[in-house]
Amino acid sequence: MTKVGIVVFPGSNCERDVHYVLNRVLNIPASYVWHNSGRISEYDSVVIPGGFSYGDRLRAGAIAAHSPVVNELQKMAKKGNIILGICNGFQILAECNLLPGALVMNNSLSFVCKWATIEVNSNNSIFTSSLKRKHKIIMPIAHGEGRYVASDRVLTKIARNNQITFKYFKDNPNGSIANIAAVCNDAGNVMGIMPHPERALVNGQSKEAATILQALSIHR
Repeated sequence: MTKVGIVVFPGSNCERDVHYVLNRVLNIPASYVWHNSGRISEYDSVVIPGGFSYGDRLRAGAIAAHSPVVNELQKMAKKGNIILGICNGFQILAECNLLPGALVMNNSLSFVCKWATIEVNSNNSIFTSSLKRKHKIIMPIAHGEGRYVASDRVLTKIARNNQITFKYFKDNPNGSIANIAAVCNDAGNVMGIMPHPERALVNGQSKEAATILQALSIHR
């Protein structure tokens, strides 16, 4: 049976929601892993939850990206292990170059907390393979630095490689380029997403969000 590790940093605050949803709602065994424990390689899949790692000092995810766990995550990504970063987790994965682009301050310069509709843009990743393109999913968002940015070269590349997994539908809450809400690596086994699929399930509002988290239990 797949073992999922939930990486906890100083300042993480969504790990309990992820733990509850995986274990109690989806029946996927998951446990907490402290970021410098050196135990992450014991797990088949990994989630980096939301929060404010290290208080978002310097910029969101910048300090966490230099944690000892990152070296192990990079090795796991190359081996094909499934890694999901949610909100701050997305920021961390971008900061340590496991995902392309970067997350910066919302164009409103304010923290945004509300429900948002996202659309499946590509179903070539492990996280979206069972979803149809253009399918709409409603999820909560809660971030101050969620605006996805990338150079024209990177944007062209990830669009061509079908790495843009989700886009905001109609209402772009943070000014992300091309309405991007989530991206994956070129192999499709690592994804970062700004909206919170685990919160959608805790609130029972969006069962489709389960598909994203259920990907963690798939054996590669």
